Amino acid sequence: MGGSIFIAMLAAVFLWWFSTGAILLVVRLTESVNILTKLKVCILSLPILVIGLLGIWETSSNLTILGSYFAFTSALLVWGWVELTFLTGVITGPNKMQCPENISLFEKFIRAWGTLAYHELLLLIALGVVIYLAYGNENYFGIWTFTVLYFARIFAKLNLFLGVPHINAEFIPQTLSHLKSYFKISKLNWFFSISVTLLTLTTVCWVERLFAVQNSYEIIGFSLLFAISLMALLEHWFMVLPIPDARLWRWMLPKTKTKQDYLSEDYNGL
Repeated sequence: MGGSIFIAMLAAVFLWWFSTGAILLVVRLTESVNILTKLKVCILSLPILVIGLLGIWETSSNLTILGSYFAFTSALLVWGWVELTFLTGVITGPNKMQCPENISLFEKFIRAWGTLAYHELLLLIALGVVIYLAYGNENYFGIWTFTVLYFARIFAKLNLFLGVPHINAEFIPQTLSHLKSYFKISKLNWFFSISVTLLTLTTVCWVERLFAVQNSYEIIGFSLLFAISLMALLEHWFMVLPIPDARLWRWMLPKTKTKQDYLSEDYNGL
């Protein structure tokens, strides 16, 4: 059993790392094209969303080890497509402006919500569809995977807004550069301890379930949930500790050209 648990956790970490890197790669490659081309990329990638939703539905009654793996992966596919539409700037929010200085926290929050509104609504709709497709069936790992990702991301966004000591904005594309003005570098905010506590309790809950169940598909499923929740928890601690987590993906991404690079090319071509 121990070997299967370890393999499942490694698989969850790899799928999380690889899917994140794949999204960042597409975003980096399309950063210099216009919004219509980015829209075409999102439309052409719609099969990823469809496969993910079908996978959630099909695996909801699949009580096997493979069923748990496929449910987990299907949830990542749905999540990944939604994130792609956001990071490419196709589905974000009505507010594309930098945050003005010297405004109240409430006004800043309303403006910050405006930068993400359509994306947040799409995430909520996706969560509802995932729950609808698998609700009432015994393989609920697709639902829980997407739910963990959903709330962990909300917690992260609120902490970035309220203020944390370390913010990694390296992979934010130029299209969304205005988002950085809504981040705040400061001492820990009051919500950080709440979010970390909730994520810790969630992670501990999966550990308790892991050793309480007997079915092999549940053992694998809770191992996957434990790993992804632990990754979400570590992501929050990276906001506190000066750890260069961006190195996990930087090496696999193509180098983007700076203004100086283009000037150098023009000079060499003379």
